Amino acid sequence: MKIDLTDTTASKINKALVQGRRAIGTPAVGMVLTLVIVTDEENAYDALKAASDASHEHPSRTLVVIKRVSRSPRDRTQSRLDAEVRVGAEAGTGETVVLRLYGEVVDHAQSVVLPLLLPDAPVVVWWPVNAPLDPAKDPLGALAQRRVTDTYASEQPVRDLATRSGTYTPGDTDLSWTRITPWRSMLAAALDQVACEVRAVEVEGEEFNPSCELLAMWLADRLDVPVKRSLSGGPGLTAVRMDTNCGPITLDRADGSLATLSIDGQPDRAVALKRRDTAELIAEELRRLDPDDTYASALRYGVDRLKAAWSVPKSDGRARLALPAPVETAAKAPAAEATAQAPVKQEPPAPEPARKAEVK
Repeated sequence: MKIDLTDTTASKINKALVQGRRAIGTPAVGMVLTLVIVTDEENAYDALKAASDASHEHPSRTLVVIKRVSRSPRDRTQSRLDAEVRVGAEAGTGETVVLRLYGEVVDHAQSVVLPLLLPDAPVVVWWPVNAPLDPAKDPLGALAQRRVTDTYASEQPVRDLATRSGTYTPGDTDLSWTRITPWRSMLAAALDQVACEVRAVEVEGEEFNPSCELLAMWLADRLDVPVKRSLSGGPGLTAVRMDTNCGPITLDRADGSLATLSIDGQPDRAVALKRRDTAELIAEELRRLDPDDTYASALRYGVDRLKAAWSVPKSDGRARLALPAPVETAAKAPAAEATAQAPVKQEPPAPEPARKAEVK
């Protein structure tokens, strides 16, 4: 059932929700939270579809806030609120209200959303695009126990990660972090199978992919070893290689679907590691509403490295990620020093050019 309201108020929207529930005979007691989606008109359909699919696991009231900013100074002074109320089959297993804000009411979206929240239920705010750098200080974010952003949709994802590490507030999370949950689980399970010490790690993936950076920071934070970030053509994360004192451990996913886990001394194993859609990611985030301390620790660990890695923009206007020196460089240095300090055998003196070549 769908009810369209033009130039309306929050009170009229609540009445329309009650009217719709009575018409189809569905109570509101089964809904477990309020999901507020803050997006633009272009991305509203995809975000609403993902939320509708996730509602099969988490029945909720979904409020879609679309801020329609007019370029005309005259239109900016004319405040208006249009709403589209969906209940029943139109809204999955919950209720959906699409709010379109015009004029001055755009700057006071929290006043429109507050009366529509489910009483005594958690609130989650999700920004599919154009997320604030400090979600907790956003007027809508201040209403929520959980604030979900997606750095992958940002123009400068790595720089935004560095900024958010300084503004992190318990309850913040990012879908770029959610995307690497299967990778973290698989790598932890692989290390549980062997009694080895990890000496160095290499994370391989796309250049402008924040999930690759977060996985590298998580490994560096948890293992306290050097982590090298290398580039590939994708899609997304493609490989993680760990150098241990028992031999290499590699998790390689070249096609974005099936990965190969290689542990020295064991047969290679094929593991399912497909790239998940947005509905699966949102459903995972809604399973827990407590602060994610692991995400916070990984995010804060990498802020200095990320800021130092951001270098001069390319000719196309995009910044280039300056990769750290390969891990092998540090390992070769002691060997070279030992060679230089070793006693020299008694041999006939070599010509000067040959001796220079030997030093090199």
